[in-house]
Amino acid sequence: MSGEHGTTSHDAPWTSGDLARRVRARRIALGLTPEEVADRAGMDAGFVRLVERRPTILNPGALTRLADALHTTTSDLLGSHPDRASGWGPAAAHPVLEPMSPTECMTVLERGGVGRVAVSAGDDIDVLPVNFVVHDGEVVFRTGPSTVLARQANRRVTFEVDRIDESLRSGWSVLVRGPARVLTEPDLHLVAATAELEPWAGGVRDLYVTITPERVSGRRIHV
Repeated sequence: MSGEHGTTSHDAPWTSGDLARRVRARRIALGLTPEEVADRAGMDAGFVRLVERRPTILNPGALTRLADALHTTTSDLLGSHPDRASGWGPAAAHPVLEPMSPTECMTVLERGGVGRVAVSAGDDIDVLPVNFVVHDGEVVFRTGPSTVLARQANRRVTFEVDRIDESLRSGWSVLVRGPARVLTEPDLHLVAATAELEPWAGGVRDLYVTITPERVSGRRIHV
């Protein structure tokens, strides 16, 4: 579906429906109906309902009008705050912290993203960010041959991924513990051919390192 405000699609970038959840949560927090939001934003009420139900791409003008109608910012609706760490906003009034099952933990890991590897470096512990994918149940990232991460091959490491949504006052954190190893043929060829993994840091990072999950745990915060 497309129109003057934007498009809705199951293939839209926000496939998890984050924008929809943020719009709905903000509307409910203000005690507004979809019709009232639509009137404030100069939109059709049916379109506002659709935004709350499906992944949606809004053009910049429509996004700004919707944010104004909800007395918030476009960054809050999109969950995007450049140069600011996650978790800056206030917590929910009555948050609930629950453990995540190993299956649930692996489900969120399989979406990939950026995580942190904690490694021993002499008397210190370094925590280094890496972008990763999950391939055949293992966490995979790339690094350079002379890096601290490369020297962790055949050692146990801890890998952590988290996400905080300030607008929804919710989030989760997953820990993976297990041995790291540098991939060699034929595993290297298989992973390189099937896993789309380009390091954000750039440069020559042609070592593929995997972490085999031996212990997986997580926690989720929700309201």
